[in-house]
Amino acid sequence: MAKKQDSFYFDNFVACAEDSCRAAQMLKTALENFRPETLKEQLDSIHEVEHAADAKKHEMLDHLAKEFLPPIEREDIVSLSQNIDNMTDKVEDVMLRVYMNNVQDIEPNALKMTDVVIECCDAVRDLLVEFKNFKRSKTLKQLIIRINDLEEESDKLFMESIRGLYTESDNPIRIIAWRDIYIYLERCADACEHVADVVESVIMKNS
Repeated sequence: MAKKQDSFYFDNFVACAEDSCRAAQMLKTALENFRPETLKEQLDSIHEVEHAADAKKHEMLDHLAKEFLPPIEREDIVSLSQNIDNMTDKVEDVMLRVYMNNVQDIEPNALKMTDVVIECCDAVRDLLVEFKNFKRSKTLKQLIIRINDLEEESDKLFMESIRGLYTESDNPIRIIAWRDIYIYLERCADACEHVADVVESVIMKNS
């Protein structure tokens, strides 16, 4: 169990991951109940979540700058906070592409990939809830494996989705627009895996 004075960092990691989960759910709602005329409003809402996550990250880094003895190495705290923040950034990037590419209807595989993104974000949150027990946790390894498996699932969906664009559509503008969106959906899963990689590195350093 983390010491009371260390809980600030572990609580902040979880809070930032919860922002990612919230943004991913908002993305799914926007795509599932798609209305082009509300895209800008929905984009602004996701940006507010991303801005709140940024504020939490900066608060933690300011705290770290004054910390005498942090619970894990400083560079690991910085790396972890930046990678968690990147999760929310990537979700916002997907919504940005949907808006900028003037999408008028949603590809079915985009909903499937978004579901995987939600699972990835939820898995990262669960990982970070347990992270405070990293020195003797018996479940962290399985949580990391779960995130790796979800990233592989996202890879497979990405390949199927890109192939589907080129085999089922003869509209070059649609292909370009959706290829862009699928790339950013895949980057969401990659961002989640990067968080798991940092956690795994911390475990290895302290084992």
